[in-house]
Amino acid sequence: MNSMVVARMVTLTCLLLLAPLAARAVQPDEIMTDPRLEARARSLSAQLRCLVCQNESIDESHADLARDLRILVRERLQEGDSDDQIRAFLVLRYGDFILLKPPFKFETWLLWGAPLLILVAGGGIIFVARRRQKSLAPANSVSLSEAERAKLEAMLGEEGS
Repeated sequence: MNSMVVARMVTLTCLLLLAPLAARAVQPDEIMTDPRLEARARSLSAQLRCLVCQNESIDESHADLARDLRILVRERLQEGDSDDQIRAFLVLRYGDFILLKPPFKFETWLLWGAPLLILVAGGGIIFVARRRQKSLAPANSVSLSEAERAKLEAMLGEEGS
């Protein structure tokens, strides 16, 4: 391999390795000076849903609301709130929807149970359809009389000639 191909491969490898770092939306002015608090802020941000994007955490989202929530989390950490207190504050304000993994409770049972309910309902439909198909099969089969069978064999014999 020539040096140009090797250089391109090295460049591509470096870009691919650095790509996950670019996916984070945290701006430099948001980063806290205390590394332990920043690690807690990142951990909390990864657990909170962006209310605009809805399928991303606020740590990954570039939406303005996500930035505001990241700043709010950092402010609450600076004030000395625990992780649980911050989560409770945000749940009180936005509901369980803000959590990427909402707790299992009465209000969220359908959210957690829906996949199982759909699976059971689908299995039940398939089971009933198969039983119905089997029970209708003998009733639908019509036996031919000897004359009809002879005529059918004659017709099939003519097509083969």
